[in-house]
Amino acid sequence: MYRYDEFDERFVRERVAQFRDQVARRLDGSITEDEFKPLRLKNGVYLQLHAYMLRIAIPYGTLSSKQLRQLALIGERYDRGYGHFTTRQNLQFNWPKLRDVPEILDLLADVEMHCIQTSGNCIRNVTADHFAGVAQDEIEDPRPTAELIRQWSSLHPEFDYLPRKFKIAVTGAEHDRAVIKAHDIGLRLRRHPDTHEVSYEVSVGGGLGRTPMIGKVVRDYLPKDDLLAFLEAIMRVYNLEGRRDNKYKARVKILVHEIGVEEFRRRVEEEFARLDGPSVNADPAEVARIAAYFKAPDYEALPAISRVLEATKAANPAFARWVEVNTIPHKAPGYAALTISLKPVGEAPGDATSDQMRLVADLAEQYSQAEIRVTHAQNLVLPYVRQRDLFAIWQRLGEAGLASANIGLITDIISCPGLDYCALATARSIPIAQAIQHRFADDNRQKAIGELNIKISGCINACGHHHVGHIGILGLEKRGIESYQITLGGDATENAAIGEILGPGLAAEDVPDAIERIVNVYLSERAEGESFIENVRRIGLAPFKAAFQEVAHAVA
Repeated sequence: MYRYDEFDERFVRERVAQFRDQVARRLDGSITEDEFKPLRLKNGVYLQLHAYMLRIAIPYGTLSSKQLRQLALIGERYDRGYGHFTTRQNLQFNWPKLRDVPEILDLLADVEMHCIQTSGNCIRNVTADHFAGVAQDEIEDPRPTAELIRQWSSLHPEFDYLPRKFKIAVTGAEHDRAVIKAHDIGLRLRRHPDTHEVSYEVSVGGGLGRTPMIGKVVRDYLPKDDLLAFLEAIMRVYNLEGRRDNKYKARVKILVHEIGVEEFRRRVEEEFARLDGPSVNADPAEVARIAAYFKAPDYEALPAISRVLEATKAANPAFARWVEVNTIPHKAPGYAALTISLKPVGEAPGDATSDQMRLVADLAEQYSQAEIRVTHAQNLVLPYVRQRDLFAIWQRLGEAGLASANIGLITDIISCPGLDYCALATARSIPIAQAIQHRFADDNRQKAIGELNIKISGCINACGHHHVGHIGILGLEKRGIESYQITLGGDATENAAIGEILGPGLAAEDVPDAIERIVNVYLSERAEGESFIENVRRIGLAPFKAAFQEVAHAVA
């Protein structure tokens, strides 16, 4: 993991001291809320429906055991004993008191964490594949790139007041687990077919919200050494020409759409040629210094398949099922990457109590090189687990309610906080997720359905990524009543697609019935081995729309 140097440490401590003074002046009335707002947003503090909310940056979703324990302590001491992991791999506390925030920031600084770049019109926390460094399909670990961008973009003076927020994601694998095509800039490490050198495919103009768009490729193979200069060229074109007259049209995706990707590409290449690349791009020695923090741990020499694991699976079907669903093959023989579900049936998706955080921190320390990953799907990962240790971990997770075997299945629902917390939300999303989870709680039924991603947003801002869910659910307010629009066919992977609306909005109580009708169409129409999204692509929306309309007409 990356470790702070002397500059990082001083920078974060100075920011804490500045914000402590700003909070004191707000509390004694020296500055108004309007004057305070831009200051608090630069430090991750939002004012939500019921209280302030503090959003903590977890760069590229990587945490140490020590950091997770500190988050547990903060949740217990200054919040209500839990935290909420988000789709940007961050963590939110929903109930801190403003007077306590400087103390919280000090505690975060003690473990090399902060809240900078988690809000406001800046380059936000850079996200990455949560299986970085361990996935078998990976060409190169994307975390050094993400860390380089974090350092380059932190308080970059030219990009401190962008037209709107700006999001960057990086993956180093064939299979996109970082949703890069739904980001303002998406980077994919790939090997050039002729030179075989690792380079970047650069996509621009993706994004969700009220105008969902899939990112367009503006460079197929960008040499790694040119990364920062090329990113700076993109940011300059956006900063100069992006709209500022309408906040809903101020994202780079709107600029790309309005002038066309060819013209956008031409302007970026022109700006890139004008820049003095060597003065912008990172010193190779610095790149090497950053990369050294992410070198693989010293793995034990183990057989590819653990006999201990196989024997334990044979004796424990529930454990075998959990291993099948919640682990992936690892680069290192005898190891596995394990995903811990934060979606037990009936709980708020992405929430973890302080006790659960401490348990995961302990397990990571004992079994996974003291490292944890946060996924954009609001789960946690132990990336370096010996196969023979999986049973012991499963038992301890089970005691804490964290052993659900549902990763990628219908109850592994992404959900924003919705109207229970968020000041922007127009409908609740957590109760919808819980109702669907209860409807499909049976493990055998989930297994029969197979991979199916449901994503729920409580407003058009789409923090729950509903546009790219196989089934997307968008909560809206309609004449004072919460109404839920359902979309189908979205995809967050390398085959990125925006879902299409099935019909009129439904009342909350009718949503589980509609989901069940949709799933039944799939089960009756699927071919051998065909997943839900493959089935939707093959047979089209018509049969699903017909089933949906039966529910819509029945309740009309």
